[in-house]
Amino acid sequence: MESINGGPQRSDAQRNRERILEVALAELSRAVDVPLSLIARKAGVGQGTLYRNFPNREALVLEVYGHEVRLLTDAATELLKTRTPDQALRAWLDQLARFAVAKAGLSEAMRQIVGTADAPAQPGYGPVIAAIEALVAANHEAGTIRPGLTVDDFVLAIAGIWQIDARGDWQAQSARFLDLVMDGVCAGAPGRG
Repeated sequence: MESINGGPQRSDAQRNRERILEVALAELSRAVDVPLSLIARKAGVGQGTLYRNFPNREALVLEVYGHEVRLLTDAATELLKTRTPDQALRAWLDQLARFAVAKAGLSEAMRQIVGTADAPAQPGYGPVIAAIEALVAANHEAGTIRPGLTVDDFVLAIAGIWQIDARGDWQAQSARFLDLVMDGVCAGAPGRG
């Protein structure tokens, strides 16, 4: 990791940055309007340290969101290495649902930052679509999803994930919803018996 001036960051400065990101993720996942002073205090750093690393709320939110999106999208590659394509797709959808529900405050913070831009302009949209493309392509190759299913079709099919209520029994609701999605995208697949 490099410092703002382009040189290597000291190990204590790197630890401070990582701790700020860790606390920011937890706090922003709970509430969009968490004060940055609270994040600094819980991270055990002064506000000056927080602002040296993240000059404003937007920079902090973008960094946290980008990190979480990378974890989500990297999971697609890892799952495809260790599972059959249809099992990888289902497992990834579970991770996507957890991301959508657990990061509700972070998602709202991102919506406030980017305003009302269309989905393709949203930070993280491209990497998530790339992960979906890889999963859909692997399933087409294995014959485990219906022929002709496009990435756009799939994105429309999973859009309900964002409607899951985190205050209720979201795990059961998510499981039922994702089972329905999988049944739909796999119906008529040539590789299914």
